[in-house]
Amino acid sequence: MVVILVVLGAAVLHATWNAMAHGAVDRSAGVAWMALATGVIGLGIVLVQGLPPAGTWWYIVGSTVLHLAYFGGLLTSYQLGQFSQMYPLARGTSPWVVAVVSVVVLQQTLAPAVLAGVLLVSAGLIALVFIGRPGRRQVPALAAATGTGVMIAAYTVVDGLAVHKMPVLTYLGWVFMLQGFVMPVAVVAWRGTAVLRLPRAAVLSGLGGGAVSMVAYGLVLWAQTRGTLAEVAALRETSIIFGALIGAVFFGERFGPRRAIAAAVVVAGIVLISLN
Repeated sequence: MVVILVVLGAAVLHATWNAMAHGAVDRSAGVAWMALATGVIGLGIVLVQGLPPAGTWWYIVGSTVLHLAYFGGLLTSYQLGQFSQMYPLARGTSPWVVAVVSVVVLQQTLAPAVLAGVLLVSAGLIALVFIGRPGRRQVPALAAATGTGVMIAAYTVVDGLAVHKMPVLTYLGWVFMLQGFVMPVAVVAWRGTAVLRLPRAAVLSGLGGGAVSMVAYGLVLWAQTRGTLAEVAALRETSIIFGALIGAVFFGERFGPRRAIAAAVVVAGIVLISLN
């Protein structure tokens, strides 16, 4: 039960920082400031924790590369589509991919109730997207969101393996330090230094969002040391419900009864997982 509560708390925080990124005056600049905050915090952790164990660097480098690809896909999907549609698709793609990899590749055993719960969570989350009847013009946005979901699944598997090879804080520090300093450099190379000249409130929002994202991710990494990858991945993506609510309340995007039913399916999946 503790793991479930921790992951659900992380889901709330995750939806919050994604909404902050989506609502930024300049989204790429906002994400750059978020990344810079995580890079500085990560550096502090690295100075305290030191080097990772020998033979574990590939986990850190692999996760960093996948996270950078994830951020690229996330920015693209947010530029092209609605938050309440892109966020659910990106997050809803991940759990079932992780479940398949966990069983087929990592040979983890999932109880029937947990497997059913993972499928329900995934189905409910993806339904939140397609209830909106996306048109052909949204195909690029949907493709970007789906690709983002695949990246999420990939780094979730890498992270799940890594936290059993080294302390969670060591891994968290190195991954966030590397991606946190690379991302702003990439944004500046793409759009020039002027992109970072935001109003003070926007900069503070970006820095705060970065801190929130790091706490959310740290909680998930800890949970992965206590539960199966598929279970944690499915519970984590309940952030979609919170994201859909945020989209309705703060961005004026429609929620409606059908999306409420899809959200109820997600809750049913969570109950099945928690009963295991």
